[in-house]
Amino acid sequence: MLGRAAAKGAMAGLVGVAAMTAAEKIEQSVTKRPNSYVPGRTLIAILKRRPVESAQPPVMNHAMHWGTGIALGALRGIWSASGLRGPGASAVHSVVRLATDQTFENATGVGAPPPTWPAKEQIIDVAHKAIYSFTTGFVTDRFIQAETSSPGRTSH
Repeated sequence: MLGRAAAKGAMAGLVGVAAMTAAEKIEQSVTKRPNSYVPGRTLIAILKRRPVESAQPPVMNHAMHWGTGIALGALRGIWSASGLRGPGASAVHSVVRLATDQTFENATGVGAPPPTWPAKEQIIDVAHKAIYSFTTGFVTDRFIQAETSSPGRTSH
């Protein structure tokens, strides 16, 4: 059950990344904000190579951007199958997505902690991650049947 849910969730994550990317492109056309290459430089650092701060590695950028979305989509699929569903689960998943990105970016020394960003950048990042997570959650909740059992109905 969980393997199938993870596979369906990964596909839903792909849909979520596509929605997030489309929203980013629309937002960038309005705000004139340039592309960020932090994801690509982060992946380079994870692979034990020190990225140049001005590097703009498009292949690595796409690999990190889409790969993280697919991986966290698998998690959301498992959540849907486990009964963690709906907008509340998607809101929590948004936090997981943000925390994952920030953990990798800051642990590798590539990114800056969000509290140091301008408020507008924080709002934009949270909005894009929410678009990803709510889209991914919508898809997983629609296409993955919740598996519930009678044992374990209480938290204690």
